Amino acid sequence: MSRPSRRSTRRSLAAALAPLLLLAACSSSKLPERFHTLLPAVPPAAASAPAGSAEPLYIDVLPPSVPAQVDHPQWVVRQGDGSLLLLEQDRWAAPLQDELRGAIVARLGSRWGAVDVRSVAPPASAPWRVQVDVQRFESVPGREARIEATWSLSSARAGSRTLLCQGSWVEPAGADVAALAEAHRRAVARLADALGERLRLLQHGQPAGC
Repeated sequence: MSRPSRRSTRRSLAAALAPLLLLAACSSSKLPERFHTLLPAVPPAAASAPAGSAEPLYIDVLPPSVPAQVDHPQWVVRQGDGSLLLLEQDRWAAPLQDELRGAIVARLGSRWGAVDVRSVAPPASAPWRVQVDVQRFESVPGREARIEATWSLSSARAGSRTLLCQGSWVEPAGADVAALAEAHRRAVARLADALGERLRLLQHGQPAGC
């Protein structure tokens, strides 16, 4: 049996290495990942408590629930044919639940003077418990950012009642993911304002409805 020539050996080695070289080239040319957040670019100054307030508006915002379809590090956008597309290069800076909670807490603090009990010593009175369940969190490039959710406000303090509401917040959006992120920031701010308005009424013992 004859030994293979040096030339044929080199050809066999090159053929075996070709897929690995192609994979390495693809990896080296991979586009950089872009990270997006629901938090405002500049942290807003905390609002002061309204005049006549006997105590701060203490809140305990639970981690919001989100639909399984968008519960990914990568962005999920809806295409024109109704299908969903997962974008590998565009990701959330933190899990979507954490992004939503952080944005809601930030808005309630800056606009409504609320104090997150998870960042301070336990308050003397029971805080208002805020629960948000997101049913739809949709990103449609060139059209809209949409959030639909039910939410509840409750407290262990005497005489308080649980308020359960639902709402939809839609903001126009540009074609790129940065524009979609900005639209979602506006939608979350509107959601938080709906919470803040009712929380302030409940805090002062006034009727609050949906």
